[in-house]
Order: sequence, then structure tokens, then C-alpha cells
Amino acid sequence: MALTTIYAALYVVLVYAFLPISFLPQQFRIAGALRPAIARKWVLAVGYGIGVAVANVFGNYVGPWDLIFMPLMSFLSGIVAYLISKRLNHNYFMAGFVIATIIAFSLSLMFSQFGSPILMTLPLLFIAEQIVCVIGAFVFNLIEARFKWW
Repeated sequence: MALTTIYAALYVVLVYAFLPISFLPQQFRIAGALRPAIARKWVLAVGYGIGVAVANVFGNYVGPWDLIFMPLMSFLSGIVAYLISKRLNHNYFMAGFVIATIIAFSLSLMFSQFGSPILMTLPLLFIAEQIVCVIGAFVFNLIEARFKWW
């Protein structure tokens, strides 16, 4: 429970610290670099979902899409990423790729409800999400080379 709480809190703090870019249309959240860690511990998917719900309170629009749909999709993407990356020796890059892909599609769907065409938002979101997750995967690989953090 402590690891889940710390993970959720760290996600919220990073979203808040980078607030000016966390809620851009591209959703470039530095906090997303934490997501590849889910490859090692599935319970971090719970922390990720909680962190997204709390962090979204700081956004421009706070409604059911931000407080229910996206936290749920974050949790589910984390679980799927854990299960897939587990088969590949808990690969951080695979976990990041899976989460970033699911979140990009989820955000595109959410934005389409407010008039943004999915085909316009998806490519930008996909690229931004992948960049953040690749950075996170590199960082977690570097950390793991020296420490067993999990």
C-alpha cells in the first residue's frame, strides 16, 4: 500500500510541478515518465489510476471524463502493460509503449467528445505519450542497473 501511495503522490506532484504543460492538447505530462515502472509491480497501476484522478482536479475541465474515464483507462492500461511486459522479463520499454498507446487512444476518444476529430488528435498524442514513456523507460533501466527499487 505504501508503494502505491508514494507512486500516486509522486505522479500528482509531477503533474502539478509542470502544470503549464501537463494539460496542453498534447497532454505532455512529465509525470508520465513514471508509467514504465508498472512493468515491475502491478500495484503501481492502482497508484497510477489514483494519481491521474487527483492530478486531473488541477486541469481546466474537471468532469466525469477526467475523474472517472481517464483514471479507469490509466489503471487498465497499467494492468495490460504489466501483463504484457511480464512475458518479456518486465521490460520497461514494452510497458511504456502499451500504456502510451492505450492512453493516446483514450485521450483522443475523450477529446472527440468535445469536438476534436480523433484523426487530428491521435498522432500528436501518440507521439507525446511515447516520448515521455521512452524517457521513463531509460531512467528506470539506469536505476535498475544500480538498485533493486522494487
